[in-house]
Amino acid sequence: MLATGFKREKRDEKEQRETRYMDLPFQPPRIYTVSALTSEIKSLFEQAFDFVWVEGEISNFASPSSGHYYMSLKDENAQIKAVMFRMQASYLRFIPEDGMKVIARGRIGIYEPRGEYQIILDYIEPLGVGALAAAFEQVKKKLSLEGLFDEEKKRPIPFLPKRIAVITSPTGAAIRDFLRISHRRMPNLDITIAPARVQGDEAAGDIVEALDMINRELDVDVIVLTRGGGSLEDLWPFNQEEVAYAIRRSLIPVVSAVGHEVDLTISDLAADLRAPTPSGAAELVVREKETLERNLGDLSSRLEKALLGIMERIRDRLKSFSSRIRDPRRDLADTWLRLDEIYNRLIKTGKICINDNLKRLKAVNETLILSSPSSTMAMLSQELAFYSRSLVQALTGSLERKKGDIRSMSDRLDSLSPLSILKRGYSITRKLPEMNIIKDSTQVKTGDEINTVLARGSIDSVVKKADPGE
Repeated sequence: MLATGFKREKRDEKEQRETRYMDLPFQPPRIYTVSALTSEIKSLFEQAFDFVWVEGEISNFASPSSGHYYMSLKDENAQIKAVMFRMQASYLRFIPEDGMKVIARGRIGIYEPRGEYQIILDYIEPLGVGALAAAFEQVKKKLSLEGLFDEEKKRPIPFLPKRIAVITSPTGAAIRDFLRISHRRMPNLDITIAPARVQGDEAAGDIVEALDMINRELDVDVIVLTRGGGSLEDLWPFNQEEVAYAIRRSLIPVVSAVGHEVDLTISDLAADLRAPTPSGAAELVVREKETLERNLGDLSSRLEKALLGIMERIRDRLKSFSSRIRDPRRDLADTWLRLDEIYNRLIKTGKICINDNLKRLKAVNETLILSSPSSTMAMLSQELAFYSRSLVQALTGSLERKKGDIRSMSDRLDSLSPLSILKRGYSITRKLPEMNIIKDSTQVKTGDEINTVLARGSIDSVVKKADPGE
């Protein structure tokens, strides 16, 4: 009741004041409080500008810990402040940057405590390129600066892997193409499929989990990350930073085969090898068995021919060396052949002489028989006996001399042999370990080890004293 009465009194007082002002010749100005004026301006702005599209360049961009984006949009003549709250900012595929020209949508709002108007944004798109393309370039630039794409960090793909793990959708065309070409090229290859979603918001998490699981639990030689073609939105899970980090974190080499040949993703750049398509990945990773067998056969034939050629050249060199080295036994054999030839010639000459004398003796004997005088026969018999003895003695002496010459030549040959010299008490002394023959006592000193070769065996000894001699 008191409140109602108070309000009635106030209304009556206001009516009286307005009645008094109406009696004046002019209307008084309406006086606003700051809050009331700001509120009315805000109402007018919000009614006139529900949602607007604005084109401009971003400046003074800030992203505090709250997750909101604060910035200014400007052109050559003016600028306006803008804000995008965390909820809307989380849907952006890229991060705004100073100097980026954009098209933005929002509603005009007034921040009453400061009396400033601004655009409250709910969508931003880079001018000239799509949001996904801008986000791709941002991620690519960031990871490149971190060194994730450096060629020296990429691991070699095994030449002939025995076990392969494939991360992809088990129902997609990519795995069918990969398996078909792999089994055609190498039928007995062990291929493990790690199922993962390759499209959608949760696909990146599946890919990262599959990579970590393979490294943790499977014993494979190479990992193939693949899916078929699609739009940039379809391939977006392969452009996530966490996928790139998981690829570089993998201890097993990773091959990325995403989309078609014209498609390029962050996983392609981070992987150890990029294949243009899933089929191309199978051709790059899996060697063709028939080609390998044919190459091995060719290499084997070439190796065999090369070895035969090397052996033939070594055999020719050995023959050349052996022809240059004269064997002492060959000289000895030649000497024995010459001695045999001389001996045979002597025997032949002796036989000829004996035959000739026997012929003459026979002629004389016939002459004696024909003449038949006994004295002459006796004398002739004596002469014959004398000549016969002389001839025998001469032949015997000649044979003995020839045998002496033969023994002398044999002794000379034996004396020239190093073994004969050793048998007479001589020896050959060599310095160890060089095995150099010692001809002068100055070649050794006290404490040196020497080896003495005898006619039979050898002696190792140590020099106690080396006398230079006169």
